[in-house]
Amino acid sequence: MKKILIVDDEPTLVATLKYNLERENYEVITATNGAAAVDVARSGRPDLVVLDLMLPEMDGLDVCRVLRKEMSVPILMLTAKGTEVDKVVGLEIGADDYVTKPFGMRELVARVKALLRRSEVRPGLDGEVSASGNLRVDMARRQAFKEDLPLALKPKELELLGFFLRNRGRAFTREQLLSQIWGYDFAGDTRTVDVHVRWLRQKIEDQPESPSRLVTVRGTGYRFEV
Repeated sequence: MKKILIVDDEPTLVATLKYNLERENYEVITATNGAAAVDVARSGRPDLVVLDLMLPEMDGLDVCRVLRKEMSVPILMLTAKGTEVDKVVGLEIGADDYVTKPFGMRELVARVKALLRRSEVRPGLDGEVSASGNLRVDMARRQAFKEDLPLALKPKELELLGFFLRNRGRAFTREQLLSQIWGYDFAGDTRTVDVHVRWLRQKIEDQPESPSRLVTVRGTGYRFEV
């Protein structure tokens, strides 16, 4: 039985989520503030975290930062904010997907199931080392290197770089990259890809404003040069 941690300070929503997820045969544990969420996650070792962005004591972004440093548990972020910036910030610090409040319970349960499926099956990633020139990605260690120096990459930046290194010379559309890195059922749009590519260029390119490795293919998307 998979264990899910629900973190939200709205008692009615927590009860509703707990009821519906238990109906799907998940074990559910809960926390109502950020500090408690970290403690419960450390002791309970959940298989997935449903994490509200707005929390007392420690907000959801800070909770996400802490959990991502300590464990690889999938994180589904709940946000009442509608701007793309809030969503992208959450994804940039390590959330795997997001749902904007108000949401349908069927949608949330479907996203929980999808994240759990993706966490169980990660073909072509675990244990694989990919390299090109002075760049190298070791997926087993979840670490990237430039000139043998570690790169401080966020989770999706790491997966994006690893994907490009494994597929050097091939052009991919933004939709293809969303499907491959974030999952076919990801709620976001192609601007998420553009933001992560921009961040990645800042870390791997010698001249990010004139990239020579991770290049834009006009009218298509992006390609990693061999």
